[in-house]
Amino acid sequence: MRKLLTAALLLAVALTASAQADRHEVRQGNRLFKAGKFEAADISYRKAQLKDSTSYAAGYNLANTLYKEGNYDEAGKQFSKLSSKAKGRPDEASYWFNAGDVALQKKDWKAAVDAFHSSLLMNPSDIEAKENYIYARKMLENQQQQQQNQDQNQDQNQDQQQDQQQDQQQDQQDQNQDQNQDQQDQQDQQQQQQQQQDQQITPQQAQQMLQAIEAKEKETQDKVNKEKALMLKSRQKEKNW
Repeated sequence: MRKLLTAALLLAVALTASAQADRHEVRQGNRLFKAGKFEAADISYRKAQLKDSTSYAAGYNLANTLYKEGNYDEAGKQFSKLSSKAKGRPDEASYWFNAGDVALQKKDWKAAVDAFHSSLLMNPSDIEAKENYIYARKMLENQQQQQQNQDQNQDQNQDQQQDQQQDQQQDQQDQNQDQNQDQQDQQDQQQQQQQQQDQQITPQQAQQMLQAIEAKEKETQDKVNKEKALMLKSRQKEKNW
């Protein structure tokens, strides 16, 4: 982040002229920042914020210090709080450049593209802002392409899973139908076997059935003969009478 120190010193000069209540802590923080004592500078800028929570200088320099400390998430939050205050300021281009650098460290490519684009609107001749903008845009395109590929792969995997599930369901249905058909065939076979067994008559059973029929015929014949004899006797009596 090439503009951190320059931006901080410019703010210190402006604060000296405006005589804000927090200028002592901000100036002390700037000296510590310049000396590379970022943790101590962090404390000074926070003290300045306690005295004046609306201080743009304290918030902006604290965000830059947090970046130097490697605390990119907190630095990003600080820059976000200052976005409305940065509009129209002489150093607005530096604000957007530094906010873009934080976004790069967080690999938030969309935020980085937007930040460097805003910086270039304020300062179109900034070569570093152009280079960072091109880099962030390329990384964003790669990310979007990767996401698109992942979505396509996910869709393909889902389609394959659905096809597999449908195939498995169809196979299961076919197996169930085959099993049901096998069971039906077995039942039909058993019924046929039973019918065949029922239709088969042993010689002994056939002899018994024949004897029963002959006995029935003899009984019927005897009955007929008796009836004929009775009729003959009746006629004889009538004739004798």
